[in-house]
Amino acid sequence: MTLTTGLGAGLAAHGVGGSTDLPIPFIYAMVGASWALTISFAVLALAWKEPRFQGSWGAGEPDRRRPWLAVVGMLLTAWVLVALYAGPADPSNGGLQAFYIFVWVGLVPLALVAGHVWRDLSPWRTLTGRGIWTYPERLGYWPAVAGLFAFVWLELASPDPGDVVSVRVWVGVYVAAMLLGGVAFGPRWFDRADPFDVYSAIVARMSPIARGGRLSRNPLRGLTTVPVAPGLVALLAVLLGSTAYDSFSASPFWQGRSLSSLEHTLTLLAFCIVVAVLFVGAAMATGGVTPEQRRAMPGLLAHSLVPIVVGYIFAHYLTYLVEKGQTAFFALLDPLGRGWTPLGDPGVSYVLSEHTSTLAALKVTFVVAGHVLAVIAAHDRALVLLPKAHRLSGQLAMLLLMVAYTFTGLYLLFSV
Repeated sequence: MTLTTGLGAGLAAHGVGGSTDLPIPFIYAMVGASWALTISFAVLALAWKEPRFQGSWGAGEPDRRRPWLAVVGMLLTAWVLVALYAGPADPSNGGLQAFYIFVWVGLVPLALVAGHVWRDLSPWRTLTGRGIWTYPERLGYWPAVAGLFAFVWLELASPDPGDVVSVRVWVGVYVAAMLLGGVAFGPRWFDRADPFDVYSAIVARMSPIARGGRLSRNPLRGLTTVPVAPGLVALLAVLLGSTAYDSFSASPFWQGRSLSSLEHTLTLLAFCIVVAVLFVGAAMATGGVTPEQRRAMPGLLAHSLVPIVVGYIFAHYLTYLVEKGQTAFFALLDPLGRGWTPLGDPGVSYVLSEHTSTLAALKVTFVVAGHVLAVIAAHDRALVLLPKAHRLSGQLAMLLLMVAYTFTGLYLLFSV
């Protein structure tokens, strides 16, 4: 984001520090992360001969929403919309801040801690019924892909991401699409087409909270149950590619250029496409399978990208959420911009920015942990999908891709 004043300057930074944040030399972090992935794969290859995380997770549990959370969701949504549409038309608007900070960034830790609670909170699910028609499954996740790309375009490539009018238009179109789609296709529309609902559902597969609020002993088992449908790889590529572009666009190399919104858009799209093409190529680079099985490989291995997305989101946005989130909270307490301070004079605690070594260590840890979990997830699924003669050789391309993703992720986080 490149909001221009006040909070906007902080939004633009996303809490991503420079390489001076690192408590160790940058190259050591890069090499150490790569060795961590390589050693992880070696250990898995030698000691992990049978799949351990395949199977059901939360199967057979009632697929019901919790009514009290639906009421909470309606109230919170109404409050944010009032702030967005009736508040000041500048970056101090509480609805604007909540949209970028709580809805977009806060969605990930919420899903990890509480599971797919977004489904219960969704006001659009509450306001629509069972649907008139059956959702065309051939569309898969592609409507959600379009919605997610529209959001990251607004945030990263539009002429003025902090323009309240632009955000009001975007939210208005989104609300209309969700209500119309919900009326037409019922709950399945939100499972496949609502960008935030789908994002939450996929991240929630890593939560220890299974569907229905029950604890699950192993989140990695939940990760294997991410529903495979058309557009899944593209969906995850948008999430990962847009976050990488966000870091890249903050670099001195990119900031020093005077570029049009079209050029920003094409570069953002290129980042997403490169992530998708590299993953598809690595997933299909194996022998011993039929052409049909090879074409199915990217979708069947796509769940392994989820830990990378989560790890990079935490590394990239942690300071942004913790510190700028305080400002957004106080702004929401004054939704109409009347100067209300019900909790007294607001003060922001820069608990992370003031401890740069700790912050840098957390960033590296999040990135490396996400990639190690991705290697584990991909290896475990490969033991199911690949014939025995190709179980190791068929994973080498994916391992190289994970190492490349790690190098790139750390470089983008600490080179700006």
